[in-house]
This record gives sequence, C-alpha cells and structure tokens, in this order.
Amino acid sequence: MGKKLKNSGLVGLGVVAGIAISLQFSAMAQKPVDPPLPLEELRQLADVFGLIKSDYVEKVEDKKLLTEAISGMVASLDPHSAYLDKKAYAELREGSQGKFVGLGIEIGQSEDGYIKIVAPIEDSPAWRAGIKAGDLISRLDSTPVKGLSLDESVKKMRGEPHTKVSMTILRKGEAEPLVFNITREEIHQKSVKGKMVEPGYAWLRISQFQEPTVDDLAAKIVELYKQDPNIKGLVLDLRNDPGGVLQGAIGVAAAFLPKDAAIVSTNGQLPDSKQIFYGRPEYYALRNDGDALSKLPAAVKQVPMVVLVNTGSASASEIVAGALQDYKRADIVGTQTFGKGSVQTIRQLTADTAVKLTTARYYTPNGRSIQAKGIVPDLAVDENADGDGLNALRTREADLDKHLSNDRDQEIAKSKRDELEEQLRIVALEKKRKPLEYGSADDFQLAQALNHLKGLPVQLAKPETAVVQADVGVKKDLTIKKDLAKK
Repeated sequence: MGKKLKNSGLVGLGVVAGIAISLQFSAMAQKPVDPPLPLEELRQLADVFGLIKSDYVEKVEDKKLLTEAISGMVASLDPHSAYLDKKAYAELREGSQGKFVGLGIEIGQSEDGYIKIVAPIEDSPAWRAGIKAGDLISRLDSTPVKGLSLDESVKKMRGEPHTKVSMTILRKGEAEPLVFNITREEIHQKSVKGKMVEPGYAWLRISQFQEPTVDDLAAKIVELYKQDPNIKGLVLDLRNDPGGVLQGAIGVAAAFLPKDAAIVSTNGQLPDSKQIFYGRPEYYALRNDGDALSKLPAAVKQVPMVVLVNTGSASASEIVAGALQDYKRADIVGTQTFGKGSVQTIRQLTADTAVKLTTARYYTPNGRSIQAKGIVPDLAVDENADGDGLNALRTREADLDKHLSNDRDQEIAKSKRDELEEQLRIVALEKKRKPLEYGSADDFQLAQALNHLKGLPVQLAKPETAVVQADVGVKKDLTIKKDLAKK
C-alpha cells in the first residue's frame, strides 16, 4: 500500500480507532476458573520474567514488566480490548461526558504527513488563537509531527488545564510558518446541532454519542418545530460519528420509533450480556430529571426521514441506523458503515486502572449482526458528485487484524485494488477540494437526501469497480453502558 491516510479525530477525546465501547464500571468480576489454571504456561511466564530481571541489558521495574504483560494479553484478543492505565482510564471517563482538557480542534492526518486542522471548536483556545480550518501542524513544542501517529499527536496536545502548547502552523498563502502558543482548557463539546436547511426540511447532526446527547437532541427538535411546526422532512446526519454512549444511541432511535420498540440486543458469554434494550427511559435516561423525549412533538414520530451515514459511522451510529432501517422508519443514504458491532465492558482493577474487554456482539431489532459488515445503505450515494473521495481509502472493521467475525452473516469485503497510482489520484483530487462542511450548501450527500425526501431523482454512487483502501485511523470513541439490570 502507499502512503497511509488518517481520518479526523477530536483532540482530547482519547478515543479508540473505530471503536464503540459499552462501558460498565464495576469491580473485577470473579468467577470460578474452569478448567484449572494452565500451570505449565504460568511457569513459563515466571521463567521469562526471571530471565528479563537477571539477564536484560539494564534493570527493568517489576511493575513495568507485569503491566506490559497484562496489556499484551488483553490486546491480543481483538482490536478493541485493552488495558487502561491511569491516564487512559481517566480520559475514557472524561470524554464520555462531552468535555476534555485540550485545545479544541478537530484534526486529521494530511496526505503530506502533517496534522491537518479540520475545524476549531467555536470559542475554544485554538479558535480564539486564530487557528483555521485547513491549517497544517508541523511541530508540537519541539517535536516534528511527521512520523507520529494521530494518537501520539493527540496525546501531545492534551495535558493539564492552564498549561501551554507551542504549535507551528503551515498556512496556505503564508510564506513563513506561524507559531501559536495556546493554553489548554477544559473543552465542552456539543454533540448535537441542527437547522432548517430549506423551508420545511430540517437537518440534525450528531457528531458523537455522549451522556447529554439525548437531552440535547430533544431540545434541538423542539426548537426546530417551533421554527416550523409543519416540517415535511428530516435528515439525521450520522456521518463520521464514531459512536459513544450506548444510552445515547437507544434514546436517539427511540425519539423516532414507536413507544417501547426494541432498539438493540446483545449476546455474549455472561448472563448479563444477553439483553434486549427498549426505547424506554430506564434504558436511555442518564439523569434523574425526567424523560427528555416526553417533550417531543408527536409529529416527529411520523415525519419522513433520511439517515446519512458513511464509512466513519461506527458502533452507536450503526445501532441507530440499523434500528431505523429495520423498522422502515427511515431510508439510509450514503456509504456502507464501519462495521463495529461488538460491546466493550470496563472492569475496574484498581481505583485508577481498568480492563476494557469485548464481552458481547450487538444486533439490530431484526437480529442482524453489524460486526465486520456494517449497515448497507438503502441508497448508495458518494460524498461528492464525482466520487467518494477519501472515504474510498478508509479501513473498516473487517480490515482490522484479529477482528471478531460476523456470527450470522457472511462478511462482505469491499473490493480492493492495491494500486498506488489510484490512491495518489484520489489524494490529488481531494487536495484541490475545499474542506467539506456538513450541512452547508456544498454538501452533496445532504442535497441528495433532500431530493429523496422531495421525491426528486437522486444521483447514486457508481458501482464499486475500483475501490481502494489504505490504513485509515478512525476516531476513537467511548460509550458508557450503566448496569441496567440494577435499575
């Protein structure tokens, strides 16, 4: 493969590539070990530990060896299981609340190896400092970003509140690099936005499923219906939404489905992983201040809908799209989704560390497994009129090493052509294109969704005869699944 590309991630969220996690905060669950522990293999582990302690070129701390052994053991299972040290665990809990300490920029890997600013978050430190969409980060403090992964760059931009980061920026039209000294702050990110894009037609975008998402969605829908009580069509935009809080997905789907509809089910080894989640407050409400969805106008249950998705739509996004598709409540428009259909549970080890372990697969109301397959749109529409752009180069769940298989359907792999020339052609084309702003007049997929709602012709994607893929980093995400059985 040629040069590897990365899609956008949000600085400070500390989220895992393409993952939707269901976090269940609990003490380490102990259960009888059957069969007995493999003593011979444990002796080998102890022998290797002893050899490193005695023979390695320099001294290694016991804690480091044992921590790395735990980390390697868990990471060997699948792409989404991981050991969480103190920092990673804190970031995971922090990000699910829609706030984090950072600079407030959405970023992606550029084709030149730099970090590209997709957009600064309004009123964030980066926004106030004058950082602009399209800027390229070449250095963070004294470290060149070329050669760093997106995750490594994110970690350098995170830190404690009121500490500073020096960013060297390459900006089109500027002869010399620009240096910005930016102070980190706690960033509060709104996950829901919306507007009337045309008279009678509303657009709602969810960028990530967080704890406040259901409340924010309900408030935005009420606001839109105040602007126009006779909305004729609604577009729910889940493009590049990597997932997040499971209750958020349940609540969003429940907003548009009949009361008490089954939204998603899970199945795994443990009894508490075999569950069905319904569109009821006990399954989506995270606060004790009432049911936010009870305030919605009745018309929202019948308004014609389109859901926009793409390869960056993962996990919780796929739960929503799958539920609305199964009930034929909305037509799904866009490109095949990421295919993240497994549930991760957080098992706390100490006060500051935990293990994130894959414990179940999840299924749509009709019993479809999304794992390694994703949601196939009802209408395939590319991102642009002339092709799907960098989406055609993205890695999906099925491309990840050690991914879980789909236990109910055959995985459908995208056709590939490992031709550097084709990759470079796509990259060159995208370099000439201005950054896409979702919800704008230049948003081709949104325009096609509106055409569909109006009964007008839709420009469908051409058959995939020359799709190429590269290793693309997907935004990390987080999800919190409370122990619903106790509610």
